[in-house]
Amino acid sequence: MILHRDEIRTKEVLGWKGIHLLHFNSSSCSQKTRIFLNLKGIDWISHPVNLVADENYSDWFLGINPRALVPVLVNDGEVHIESNDIIQYLEQKFPQPSLIPDEYKETIPTLLREEDEMHIDIRNVSFRFLFGNKIRKKKTSLINKLEGDSGTIQGKKDIHKAKELEFYKEFNKKGITDELIIQTVLKFKKIYDGLESDLTKQPYLLGKQISLLDIAWFIYTHRLFLSGYPFSKLHPKTLQWYKDLLNKEEFSKEVKEPIILKVIRGVTRVKDNIKRTTLSKIANF
Repeated sequence: MILHRDEIRTKEVLGWKGIHLLHFNSSSCSQKTRIFLNLKGIDWISHPVNLVADENYSDWFLGINPRALVPVLVNDGEVHIESNDIIQYLEQKFPQPSLIPDEYKETIPTLLREEDEMHIDIRNVSFRFLFGNKIRKKKTSLINKLEGDSGTIQGKKDIHKAKELEFYKEFNKKGITDELIIQTVLKFKKIYDGLESDLTKQPYLLGKQISLLDIAWFIYTHRLFLSGYPFSKLHPKTLQWYKDLLNKEEFSKEVKEPIILKVIRGVTRVKDNIKRTTLSKIANF
């Protein structure tokens, strides 16, 4: 998705030459985009955005993405947002090596949409099992700032921003409840049942080669695996597919866990085991 030139309020990026990526190390969508760039061998300029410090809510950042989300791609002054749109745009611009099998050229947007629709769901799992109580409530001032921001996307009021606001308002009230985890995990199980069936017939999700779909679902699978989702019991073919991709440097280096997050995840896992509130226990797997 490309922003209209007159929607870009941070004017300095209009003069940027080459490919620039604004991203955060532990953002799942940023990880997806960086893996794609690795596999393509595309040179790019890095602009880290610290989500922990709320840099994505700065006037400067909102001026290039009114959704306050990473990643953002700037290519010769053109601003592109949304990771799946970014990688599809780059696939067209840099067609070799191809990451979309010929027979899926027309259907790949639909296939990626299913993954995109699970973005809030993977956030539910991540917030509950990977980050523990280190995820603080979103400041009311930041919610109000995002809600009141006048930025538009392609000339329209942004429904995706409304979903972000709804998530954080609900999170501030209730956190991530057991009931929400059960709903979320059952949705994932239904999808992975389908992926498991595909992977019994072929090494990758769309056949014999790695595709955009493998990159997209690898990130979610990684989050779920770290969160304790029982792939070995429910989806063994998917687990082997995930491990095969994780052994590739283009993938592994982008999901390398900072020590502090590894510690937080370990502490969270111990507490959940004691209280019998692990993902598997809550979902009754």
